[in-house]
Amino acid sequence: MTEYGRGPGSEPWHPEDPLYGDQGWAGHQAAHGQGQYEGQQQPYAQDPYAQQGYQQDPYQQQHQQPYGAQQDPYQQQDPYAQQPQHAPHDPYAQQDPYAQQPQYDGGWDTGQQAAMPYGAQQPRYDNNPGYGEQADPYGTPEAYPPPQPPGHREEPSRQQGQDWDPEVPEEETHPFFTGADEPADTRDARSRTRSRDEDDEYDDDPRESRRGGGERRGKGKKKSRNGCACLGVAAVLVGGLGGVAYVGYSYYQSQFGEAPDYAGSGTGSVEVEIPEGALGNEIANILKKAGVVKSVDAFVSAQNGNPKGGSLQAGVYLLKKEMSADSAIELMLDPKSQNALVIPEGTSSSGIYAKIDKRLQLKTGTTAGIAKTKAESLGLPEWADDDPKIKDPLEGFLFPAAYAVPKGSKPEDVLKKMVTRANKEYGKLDLEQNAKKMNLDSPLDVITVASLVQKEGKYKHDFDKVARVVYNRLKPDNLETVGRLEFDSTINYIRAESTLDVGAVDDLRKIDDPYNTYSIKGLPLGPISNPGADALHSAINPTPGPWYYFVSVTEDKTVFAVTNKEHERNREKYEENKADQ
Repeated sequence: MTEYGRGPGSEPWHPEDPLYGDQGWAGHQAAHGQGQYEGQQQPYAQDPYAQQGYQQDPYQQQHQQPYGAQQDPYQQQDPYAQQPQHAPHDPYAQQDPYAQQPQYDGGWDTGQQAAMPYGAQQPRYDNNPGYGEQADPYGTPEAYPPPQPPGHREEPSRQQGQDWDPEVPEEETHPFFTGADEPADTRDARSRTRSRDEDDEYDDDPRESRRGGGERRGKGKKKSRNGCACLGVAAVLVGGLGGVAYVGYSYYQSQFGEAPDYAGSGTGSVEVEIPEGALGNEIANILKKAGVVKSVDAFVSAQNGNPKGGSLQAGVYLLKKEMSADSAIELMLDPKSQNALVIPEGTSSSGIYAKIDKRLQLKTGTTAGIAKTKAESLGLPEWADDDPKIKDPLEGFLFPAAYAVPKGSKPEDVLKKMVTRANKEYGKLDLEQNAKKMNLDSPLDVITVASLVQKEGKYKHDFDKVARVVYNRLKPDNLETVGRLEFDSTINYIRAESTLDVGAVDDLRKIDDPYNTYSIKGLPLGPISNPGADALHSAINPTPGPWYYFVSVTEDKTVFAVTNKEHERNREKYEENKADQ
């Protein structure tokens, strides 16, 4: 039997026994040299129940020894020196010793009560669990600290102030479940640092049922946060899938689908300028920007599908808005759609000026005045003659073609386009080298010959023979014309007329003008028109032949003669045909 009368067991006396404290501090001490726990198994080393055999009774050396006979533990040695140091832990977080034990009226504080055997105090511990129902307080980290002297003891109210609040559920951390309980302030600090995005652990946590149905704090907020997170992830996934689907669809459409296109022939009207040298893709982009076609691919496909699609030329086209690609191709191939300023081959500069004035709705003579004052700034080549007797320095350099002249253009800009085109075409012919080949003085003389061919020749298939007549007459030793050209076209140029009956030869020779080929020998001072490519080619490559004369006897027939006598017979035929009309 132990001093508590509960039979032989290894459970030590309770450190919070008020009777022990009263008698211990009254002066009853253990024998000299013997500590309070000497000879006993140290309860802090290990749990006496961990060995399951209870091999040693911690009270075997002090069996039935009265409480008062023990030595004051603070008289010779510090009981804390014999206890192992454990990790800081609040022993009161598990249970309140004062809540389980009855309070004593002053017996604990005075320390003057008489020593009493444990047997006499047994009724005070009827509420304590019996042997084997509770772990040894000294064998676990949760053991109560040894008693302190009365002067060092804390007031019960101060100790109770540290108790846990039964109304506030704590997070269970007992070793049986997840770990030892922690004080409320430590638990709150850990809860504040817990991740806000953790899953809702309250729904499935079985520890809630052991808490007596305590409040599940934070459940609603966590569910709300988790719901928002799920919605965000879903939105990102849907957006990503949508983007991938769009890219895939666009790729499929670009590779295998039909190109977007309008339907029908369109409405309204729009003027579109196609620059020189533009190809299919460039033309398509211009039309798309102007609102004519819906896509580049649709126009390119329609152009490739049309046998004449490759013959589209530069110029200004009058088209419609929102046309199908096929309709746009058909309309651009129709000459009626071309809204360009067309300069026919052989047109004189004065005629071109009048066309520009009319196109830009300017006062008559406006373009002619600009040409006279700004001729040198329009890009004429270096070999262009600057002789002041030249009637028009731009004559021969306004290349005949179709030009894009949108509304609002300036006359000088239009003229500059024509000069630029002429320089380009003349550059292809190497006029300087061909002038030497044809025994001419300069490239300008080649253009002058071409302008005469353009004016004198009625049909292009006669240009090569007409050019040969020019070169034959230019020979100073020829006996037919003696170096004079004697062309009516030069008289018409002087007079700014266009007629077949220029007058008698004797009267024509009296006209004093550097362009009068009836009175001067050789070429006129400058070109009398703006020749086209065919006339230029004939001027460089005339057909070989002895002809000095030619006359058009019908609308589609020109006859050539070597002698003047033969030429007079041809003229008679011309007069007969003229009379019959």
